Amino acid sequence: MPSRLELSSRYVDPHCYPHGVAYMDGQYLPMSEARISVLDYGFLHSDATYDVVHVWKGAFFRLDAHIDRFLNGLDKLHMSIPYDTDQIAEILHNCVALSGLQNAYVEFICTRGTSPTFSRDPRDAVNRFIAFAIPFGSVANRDQMQRGLHAAISDVVRIPPPSVDPTIKNYHWLDLITGLYDAYNKGAETVILKDANGTLAEGPGFNLFTVKNGCVTTPEHGVLLGITRQTVFDLCALHQIPCTAAAVSSEALRTADEAFISSTAGGVMPLTRINGDPIGTGNIGPITQLLTETYWNSHADASLRSVVSYPDP
Repeated sequence: MPSRLELSSRYVDPHCYPHGVAYMDGQYLPMSEARISVLDYGFLHSDATYDVVHVWKGAFFRLDAHIDRFLNGLDKLHMSIPYDTDQIAEILHNCVALSGLQNAYVEFICTRGTSPTFSRDPRDAVNRFIAFAIPFGSVANRDQMQRGLHAAISDVVRIPPPSVDPTIKNYHWLDLITGLYDAYNKGAETVILKDANGTLAEGPGFNLFTVKNGCVTTPEHGVLLGITRQTVFDLCALHQIPCTAAAVSSEALRTADEAFISSTAGGVMPLTRINGDPIGTGNIGPITQLLTETYWNSHADASLRSVVSYPDP
């Protein structure tokens, strides 16, 4: 608190940020300089959509699919930005190129923005596009990737699709965050939420998969249609592994032979304990291992890569 009442001439940010580059309002900025107004409805009302794509070894993976999903979300939320697919791709490439990062987590966002009169009518707001690139991060750390994540099933119910469409990436995460703390209290590292019907849905930033008798299953309803989730379907088809989307019960997860999760932030990641008990043998299973290896190998597929052109040093 200041010792006396006064109006500061400018904002001084005391916080630290990861290395990276952001784009907003036609400018490329260091992460420490990127900020939005406190009156932005993306902040005040969580009125925003976004997408995340990663760069691995100097190339985007499945960038077109991520941009298509983002633009679909804009359309469903009655938002618009002055950039087409190619221009969005260029901005994302530039953020990575200017950051110099070979492995990056790249997020692009559209907020409802602000209204000059603070109108409560969302049609009066000027939508805002933001993008940034920071070092690549994973849902599972190195130790968890080697021995598998430990998760808990929470009684917190995932926001139902009639309320918030889960196929549009959004920041309505309070159910997921509440569930995470529920999992932490149970000694777990992450959480899986149920849907309103009592079957399993998803976790914070990831889709769930179970493996039983050589067949892979992932929840069908009330979940984000993840790009990495679709990649798992593609890889299972490649290896002739049956993979279906269907209702997955808590019992099905507890009695599975294997389980794993998928996310742009980490790829295919093993899940070896649920509610303190081992899944299958408690070790990472062979199908999980195969899909993890094939997932990262697929990053060499030229049809899925978009190479970043970095400036000369």
